[in-house]
Amino acid sequence: MSGSTKRIGSALSKLAASKEGIGGRAGGVFAPYVTYGVNQLRWMNDALTGATTLASVASEVDDPDMQLAILRLSGSRLQSAMLGSILLAAWLDFLNLADVILRQCPFCSKETLLADLDRLQKMLKPAMTALSSLKPGQVEAAATDLPALIGQLTGEFNSTCEAVRVAMKRGEQAMLLAQIVEAGTMVLTMKMSLPRLPPTASTPLGVGLVVGADGVVIGTQIVVSAEWVEMMRRLVQAGVISLPVVSAAVRIRAGQVMMAQSHDELPQGVRDALGDGPEARGMRVTGRAGAGMAEPPEHHVLPREFREWFEKRGFTGDMSIDQFCVKMEQASHEAIHGGGDWRQGRKWPGEWNQMIMKALRDAETEAGRMLTRSEILETVAYHMRRYNLPMEFTPWRGK
Repeated sequence: MSGSTKRIGSALSKLAASKEGIGGRAGGVFAPYVTYGVNQLRWMNDALTGATTLASVASEVDDPDMQLAILRLSGSRLQSAMLGSILLAAWLDFLNLADVILRQCPFCSKETLLADLDRLQKMLKPAMTALSSLKPGQVEAAATDLPALIGQLTGEFNSTCEAVRVAMKRGEQAMLLAQIVEAGTMVLTMKMSLPRLPPTASTPLGVGLVVGADGVVIGTQIVVSAEWVEMMRRLVQAGVISLPVVSAAVRIRAGQVMMAQSHDELPQGVRDALGDGPEARGMRVTGRAGAGMAEPPEHHVLPREFREWFEKRGFTGDMSIDQFCVKMEQASHEAIHGGGDWRQGRKWPGEWNQMIMKALRDAETEAGRMLTRSEILETVAYHMRRYNLPMEFTPWRGK
């Protein structure tokens, strides 16, 4: 993923810096479309940085349940960046096409090209917005629709290529007429750089698939190999990455023909490898929210009232205490805080906030120093088991 975003970033920089084409109009109407790509790349890089941070912290924790819980927090960032890079690669293809048209096709309408880019950006925007939210539900919904969207964009890309070829042909005829009328006047000829395709063929959009000597299919963003599939299978089983996201990536990367298939029609070998059985396709437990009821309360296992204490020990940014919440039923949440009246609940030594802070402070006193993040999480994991709290974290909604 890091290599992919670097390549896309480099290509966007070249488009913005070039003196001709889109770059030559940096202060004009085409510049915002390059800027849009740069802005999307920024949140993808931030998501990858956050996922890397969480994965690194997970590797420092000895408790296996806590390690997996932290790793799951990185999943939404990773899969958002993975799907986002597929869309951004498609957008980059359109920008490159527009750049070629502006430089080499004076017969093409600039107004039409501008309108096309605006329309295509609006097609991308809902999916990009959902992915940039990093919310698992929105990411999965976007993943479900992504193969169809890529297929639609591919059709748009090929239609634009055909329109350009027609314009170039008419331009060549006009230039030939000018040469005849002017009796040998030199006229500059244009050479189209876009590949000419058979009527039934389509240009793979944002994919760039290459089959290596060992039969591995290498894409612009991901490598679909036996090792990659095995890694995805393990991450799906662990709940780090969802099956719909992996399915969308494989369907797009494994070839355009897959995009015409229904969402459950992955090749049998891929389904077997990913474990796409009845259990994987079954409905997820969504709780009260999935039933259309109010969202259950989110319990901060690292108490909010001691936010500053935790920040001094490294819980900032992607490791903020707001990342470490667990969803609980209202009654259970009140019980863990000593009842409905939180002021009275604070008087109970077993109340979660009082108990966990006493345990952490006692541990620091015994160590004679500040606890590290991994040591704090180890202590929290122990007490979460005591209180039968699920080791499944969800980011705080901020309500």
